[in-house]
Formats: sequence, C-alpha cells, structure tokens
Amino acid sequence: MRRVLKILGGIVLVLVVGVAALLAWLSAKKPAMRVPSVEKIEATPERLARGKYLVENVTHCLGCHSDAFFDRFALPTRPGTEGQGGFAFDKKLSVPGVVQAQNITSDPKNGIGGWTDGEVMRAIREGVNQDGEAMFPMMPYPNYRMLSDEDTKAIVAYLRQLAPIDHAVAPRKLDFPVNFVVKFIPEPLAGPVPEPDRSNTVAYGKYLSTVAGCIFCHTPVDDKHRAIAGQEGAGGWVLTGPWGRVVSANITPDPDTYIGKASREEFIDRFKSLEHLDGENAPIAPPGKNTVMAWPRFGRMTREDLGAIYDYLKTLKPIKKTVVTFPDAPAGSGS
Repeated sequence: MRRVLKILGGIVLVLVVGVAALLAWLSAKKPAMRVPSVEKIEATPERLARGKYLVENVTHCLGCHSDAFFDRFALPTRPGTEGQGGFAFDKKLSVPGVVQAQNITSDPKNGIGGWTDGEVMRAIREGVNQDGEAMFPMMPYPNYRMLSDEDTKAIVAYLRQLAPIDHAVAPRKLDFPVNFVVKFIPEPLAGPVPEPDRSNTVAYGKYLSTVAGCIFCHTPVDDKHRAIAGQEGAGGWVLTGPWGRVVSANITPDPDTYIGKASREEFIDRFKSLEHLDGENAPIAPPGKNTVMAWPRFGRMTREDLGAIYDYLKTLKPIKKTVVTFPDAPAGSGS
C-alpha cells in the first residue's frame, strides 16, 4: 500500500511540476513576430489624404480610439478626444477581463509618439505592440492584415498628424486562460502586401469590407466570441454598451434582407444621406434604437467605394435569418 501511495505521490508531483513549468513557459512566451521595419514613412500630401480617408471613414480607427457621445445617433466622436483612447470593455460586456482602445495620438508618454513607424505598422496588421506583447483581437488586426503596404503607411502618416493628448489609458487585464491564449493569435506577415485591384469591384469591395469590419461585425459569435463558421454576414452579434443593446443585421443577399432587396444606388444613397451627421449635430437616438454602425463615417466614403462594397456583399452566400436589430425598442417603433 505504501508503495502504491508513493507511486501516486510521485505521479502527482510530476504533474504539478509539469503544470508549473507549462505556466512558467506560457508566462514568458512571446507571440510569433518579426522585427519591425526601420523605414521612416514620408508624409506626402497624397499619403496624408489617403490616410485621412481610411482612418476617418473606412477603418474606423477614431471611432474606437476616442471618446464618444453615447446617447447620439451612431456614437459620434467628442471633438478634442480624437485618438486619446476609447471606452473600456469589461465582463459586463462579455469581455474576459478589461480591454480598452489605447491612446494612438502622437503623445510621447501615453500615445505612440515614442513608437517607430515600423512598430505602428506591425501593431496594426500583426497584433504585436511596441513591447513585443500580443494585442487582444478586439483590435481587429486579423482583418487589417489585408491592408496593403501603401495603405498602412498612409494610415501611420495620418496618425502622426493627430494632436498629442496627454491621456493615460488603463492597461489591459485578461482572465486566465485568455491571457495565455491571446499569445498564439498574432501571425507575422509572410511578405509585402500589394495594392488591391480597384478595377475589380468585387475584389476591391472584399478588401474594403474586410478592413471596414463589415463581415467582422455582421457575423454571429459563439460563447467564446469566435465567429461562427458558415454564418459570415448573417448578423446576430449582440453588441451591448453605454449605447444600449443592438444586434448586427443580416447583410447577406437573401431575398428577405435589405441587401437582397436594395439596388446598388439605393444602398449607396442610404449611406450618403447620413454623411452630414457628426459630433454634436447628430440627433439624440430614440430609446432602445441607437446603433454602433458608423453610418455617417461610412457615408463619407466615395460612391465608388460604397458601390464596390455592395458588389462584394451580393456575392456572399444568402442566409435566411431574421434579426431584430433593436430588441429593446418600445413596441411599435420598428426593428
């Protein structure tokens, strides 16, 4: 009996030592990464113009990395907070810990003023910060991997123009085991990323839809916040925050959805009709009917780019699924 207990004790000891060693290895492990480029990006007028267009209207950087009017339609940015850092998401909002969009202004202490251009580009597309730590994919770097080298440089050039804001953002705190799992998500780029072919509107629309987060937001997720395969664009992701509760819509071309019914011009005009709204001129949203969909920002995209997005969405697999986008709206106010 003593021998059996001794053997069992030895097995338990080995297991404990093994688990301790594994945890120590995971704690010290760095994500897969490559050395950041040493290139200094030239801020040409053309590059700055493209960067402004992408940051403010397509990739929605400032929408996440700024303070917002949460009670106004489509959560417009509060003037003077552009890039200072955004809302903190926690367990009440189904986040495994606390994650907050960081300060991306040129402030040298709290922002990216002390980062090299290569470090910023690596963070955007490969999910590794200046300290070589994995970023939480609420920052959608898996989508931004598609950004071309030139568009990424344009974004960085424009971010460098943001006024420095001395605003500290709380560091990220992730629960176990997500704090370890996140280290395996970043993936270094295999090589240069070319410019998209804008003459192919479907391919260019896929590019824009990916970096704008269309499919990211309009695909339902499981209890671990992983996109459900085969449901791309079907909607149903419940997004809860200080704006209330909203559910992403079905944007597949099923005959019963808006995309299935709307013409290309109707789709474009729907966005363009809201492009004039921003900041304090956006109306207070009706009870239960605010939205995280950045209609005004996306509405300031060109008609050509919006048309390309439409062309791509029409190629998605039609999925028959009814989504109530505003489940908390008063009865009779529509969905």
